[in-house]
Amino acid sequence: MASENGGYTGLLIDWGGVLTTSLFTSFGSFCAAEGLEPETLARRFRKDPAARELLIGLETGAIDEDEFEPQLAELLGVPAPSLIDRMFAGSGPEESMLNAVLAARSNGIKTGLISNSWGTRRYDRAMLARLFDGVVISGEEGMRKPAPAMYTLGAERIGVAPERCVYVDDLSFNLEPATELGMATVHHVDAAQTVAALEQLFGVPLR
Repeated sequence: MASENGGYTGLLIDWGGVLTTSLFTSFGSFCAAEGLEPETLARRFRKDPAARELLIGLETGAIDEDEFEPQLAELLGVPAPSLIDRMFAGSGPEESMLNAVLAARSNGIKTGLISNSWGTRRYDRAMLARLFDGVVISGEEGMRKPAPAMYTLGAERIGVAPERCVYVDDLSFNLEPATELGMATVHHVDAAQTVAALEQLFGVPLR
């Protein structure tokens, strides 16, 4: 059963860059393959208002992939077909993190996904059902992290009060709303470090 160590009984976790390998590494590989400078994509999403607007629209479901890909491709000067798949081609499952979520669930910890989506078709729904008691995918909810409602909805869907949840994300600014809601947070940088931190917070083995 879930430990009362710290009183935490719910695990809420991001998908891309936490349960997968680094998205930023994948984006860098995409840029190299397309003849762009390595930081082009990340820089565009940080500093280019047009690119940011496209990203926000995709993540909230306001626009679909068929609208997103040709517009971003034009900004980048690259071909549009299968653009998102090419961008994510260098990322794959982070097996130790997936196993940790399964181990947490088998120990009685309620588990939930809170993910900013790039379209919704790429999620393996059978895998999600094995991993999670509840799922919040931005493109299906019409909102995106760091909106606080994403986190409260995640806690609600796993049936655990926010102050008894631990939230994990690879982007530090996505941790701030969780902290404000009373959740413990783990900034994911390295799988082994994250698993160790979760073992300490929950008081159960996750490897």
